[in-house]
Amino acid sequence: VQLQASGGGLVQAGASLRLSCVASGGTLSKNAVAWFRQAPGKERDFVVGISWNGGETFYADAAKGRFTISRDNAANTVYLEMNSLKPEDTAAYYCAADPRVLSRNPARYRFWGQGTLVTVSS
Repeated sequence: VQLQASGGGLVQAGASLRLSCVASGGTLSKNAVAWFRQAPGKERDFVVGISWNGGETFYADAAKGRFTISRDNAANTVYLEMNSLKPEDTAAYYCAADPRVLSRNPARYRFWGQGTLVTVSS
């Protein structure tokens, strides 16, 4: 499965962005999917994840109340809606997928997309 993340950009604080993660070369429907982010000089952090059927979601504290993950298995796509963006949200955002259970641990994910850069100015 190949993953393609898109939707990043430069926005002002308080704005919204919608990231997309599209799968090709296989189906995303039987995979848990998560978004991670990595700021320059920092580790890759878990942001939010969704189980294969959308029945379970995990949010990092920094994402709760502002970010929403959803999936459209028919379209082989997972979305990350980000609202009320803050400068500290600035990072490269990566989507990852794995057929096993949803996890906050990046080492548990088999498939990774390239990052999409989100820059939030103050």
